Amino acid sequence: MAEEYVHVRLSHLLRHCSVGAIVRGSEGLMVVEDTRRWYTDGNTPDDCEIRYVDQVRSALGIRKRLCTPPIAGEPRAGVHRRDGVHGWIPALRFPSWMRCLKCNLLHPKPWRNQESEDGRCWQFRSSNDAEDTGREGKCDGKLEQVPWVMVHEEGHLADVPWHDLAHYDSRNKGRKECKPDWQSPYLKLHIESFRYRVECTRCRTSDRLPSQAAFPPYAWQQPWINEPPADLGTPEAWLMEINDVRVHAASNPTALVIPPESRIRRGTVVDRLYGSSRNRKDILNARNPRARKIAIRRIAQDYRCTPEAIEDAISEIKDGYPMSMYDRSIDGGDLLASEYKALIGIIPDLMEDEDFVTEHHTDGWRTLGQTLRDSIDRYIVSSVGQLVAVNKLKEIMVLEGFRRVSGKLLPPDIADESDWLPAMELYGEGIFFTFDEASLRRWECNGALCKRADDFKKRYVCRATELPDDAPEISPRLLLCHTLAHVMIRQLESEAGYPAASLRERIYCRADGEPMAGILIYVAVADEEGSLGGLIELAKPERFLRLLVRSFEAARWCSLDPVCSEQEGHGPDLLNRAACHACALVPETSCLYGNVLLDRIFVTGDAAADIPAFPDCAEGQS
Repeated sequence: MAEEYVHVRLSHLLRHCSVGAIVRGSEGLMVVEDTRRWYTDGNTPDDCEIRYVDQVRSALGIRKRLCTPPIAGEPRAGVHRRDGVHGWIPALRFPSWMRCLKCNLLHPKPWRNQESEDGRCWQFRSSNDAEDTGREGKCDGKLEQVPWVMVHEEGHLADVPWHDLAHYDSRNKGRKECKPDWQSPYLKLHIESFRYRVECTRCRTSDRLPSQAAFPPYAWQQPWINEPPADLGTPEAWLMEINDVRVHAASNPTALVIPPESRIRRGTVVDRLYGSSRNRKDILNARNPRARKIAIRRIAQDYRCTPEAIEDAISEIKDGYPMSMYDRSIDGGDLLASEYKALIGIIPDLMEDEDFVTEHHTDGWRTLGQTLRDSIDRYIVSSVGQLVAVNKLKEIMVLEGFRRVSGKLLPPDIADESDWLPAMELYGEGIFFTFDEASLRRWECNGALCKRADDFKKRYVCRATELPDDAPEISPRLLLCHTLAHVMIRQLESEAGYPAASLRERIYCRADGEPMAGILIYVAVADEEGSLGGLIELAKPERFLRLLVRSFEAARWCSLDPVCSEQEGHGPDLLNRAACHACALVPETSCLYGNVLLDRIFVTGDAAADIPAFPDCAEGQS
């Protein structure tokens, strides 16, 4: 079968086109193989390692190295059906069964048969049906891959056991069962009024397609791994369509690169040597002092510096560079708290190659509030504590693994033996603002508000939905921040020209200890020049005020009101109330928490329930 190349964006390769995902190409469906097959012909991920991310790795609890996926040259990056070519991600044709759209016959791996190279059914039909055929009694129907797979909660993926399902009823009744035959088609899949029935044309037994069945004993862990599962636990597995979100869900923890790692000066001798594992190995593996001097002299010529500068760089790396440059030790800490401090702090002596650049507009925001005549606008200004334009940011996205049917997390290499994880650097810009803490404290004291938040908390504790491990505690301020962030993302579609799917949120929220209440809305892409400047322009006080006022106004009304505003609970585990697709839900890629924990009442208030709107509790409000 001819090789096929599918172009895949890097950000997709770490999400819905990552390891274990089913990718649709022009010639059919393929499953992406694990990272052990991503580098071939002696190539290693060493040269693709992302440097200066020790803070990120520590905060995310990752001990392995972070490396970018291999990128192909010409033709451009994509998915390759077989490994053996550096720069291409290998994938395997899957599912391996195809169905004739004309006669309903199921063909196991028909691409192995020369007669089916044109993607047509070669089966001869009976004399009664031959009149309808066009070529020598052959069916000549178009073959299409079946859109069903078998998924186990341990992460295993296999073809549907069509033979076993067709004979399930006869096996239970003690009838003699046909033996499976993987060389010729003899099973039929009938679709009747959205009901699916599998039939054996040899013994004329049939049965409906169930939602669950025993995982086949002859199936492998994954389609590309020729090993059976070591321990299934429960044999029950799910039959799902390939577009079911439970078939594959990537785990993608993210973190911002903040000072001091965002301030590493690029291009210095120590930076270049630290980034070249090959040069470091040449020096380290030198057989004798003379060979070491020759290696250092060669590297110095390449770097256009003196051998003494290389010696100094070697000593600095031995002393722990880049850790030795940090003012504090790096520990796990609180990722969001560290980012929050970096966002509200002022970075001195900004350099050109900074990866984290902020511009504070808080003073201009407060001055604007003093000039406003409209009382509502003044209260909105008073409710905001700090306003910051994030002119430049870098986000690290990691592929930690993937799950099937919300079960076990499988690492990208399946065996968990690799010392690296796929990751990528995303560049962009954003708007960050905080709420006034005194105003929040007054607002949170409302009894009806706390009771409404407690209802969310009870449902959250009993939830079946998987949320991030670092999801904050359910509180009124979290529901306020999260819902307002969604409303603003929808509003930014028209204000900044970015589609909602390209915008993302980070919620900084905590009431105890060092309190936080901040929202970062940003765009980040894999191109260092991918920022358009639309968001940072809207961070200027006058324009941000209009954006915030319109967001509060938009939250007050939904086209599905009063049904939307009066809902007692909907969505996964009933973790949404006054929020729907017409007012507050955003694309899944934009939301941290899977489009749950949303309620417009926490933004707009409810006079009937004696819940005030947040701006009504701002400083100076009577």
